[in-house]
Amino acid sequence: MIEVQDLTKLYGRVAAVSGISFDVAEGDIVGFLGPNGAGKTTTIRILTCYHPATSGEARIGGFDVFQQSMEVRRIVGYLPELTPLYPEMRPREYLRFRGKLRGLNRADCNAAIDRVAERCWITDMLDRPIGALSKGYKQRVGLADALLHNPRVLILDEPTVGLDPTQIRETRSLIRELAQDHTVMLSSHILPEVEATCQRIVIINKGHLVAAGTPDELRAQIAGDAETIVELKGAGGDLQAALEGLPGVSGVTTRPVGDWTLASVRAGGDPREQIFRLAGERGWALRELRRAGASLEDYFVKIVAQASNQARAE
Repeated sequence: MIEVQDLTKLYGRVAAVSGISFDVAEGDIVGFLGPNGAGKTTTIRILTCYHPATSGEARIGGFDVFQQSMEVRRIVGYLPELTPLYPEMRPREYLRFRGKLRGLNRADCNAAIDRVAERCWITDMLDRPIGALSKGYKQRVGLADALLHNPRVLILDEPTVGLDPTQIRETRSLIRELAQDHTVMLSSHILPEVEATCQRIVIINKGHLVAAGTPDELRAQIAGDAETIVELKGAGGDLQAALEGLPGVSGVTTRPVGDWTLASVRAGGDPREQIFRLAGERGWALRELRRAGASLEDYFVKIVAQASNQARAE
């Protein structure tokens, strides 16, 4: 649905985006991540026909972003980070105005307004001045605008900015629901939100693509030896040596917790079955045995740090 090939954007001699390539399949929810200044907003503005690229190719729904921009705009709904609203208008007036710009007749526009107002929880706010709405409700009006023409592709830049925790949870649910009918690409700095919502992730740093894949695939690329947590009783001083002797184990740390011993086992594979057998053979009581998983935020920081160190080395 979205195809990007060798996309580059130069501002003078500065490359905001440098030769990035990625694809987004139809029906996917893809998170677009990167630190401040990575080139996320520049890429999004190119895909939504707000900025021209210096070189490269980009197609959405089979339409060339540079040569067929009007066709692209008809199938894309875009929510920018700072939603450009008219504070003196009311949401119903604003959405009616936006519907006319998109070529909707009055009946279709009114039906669309009722549909998006219900989906974005702004039905009770349709006739209040936009300037009097909270930041969260303004964000919802912007999302309603992006959905008004029922686009095939939704591109959302920080869609939950200004929302309270309940609204954030509702918006996550809405985005997953929207993926049944739309392809969704969202940029966010709230990494647990991306992890909870997105099926695939694209990470850029300093204009370069540094990682792409599912959250699990990204972890596998950089995680190295995984950590297994085990809590045992009755092992005494034999525990560390016994765990270190298991195949694939690269390191063990232990500490007492009352009558129990808590151990962290680093291993290239999954040693849980071996640890379970070892505890049974030695007669040790086993209270906990689990793989320790880091958050997407941990891996995001590592990926960006690795890419920055590699760039400096070059």
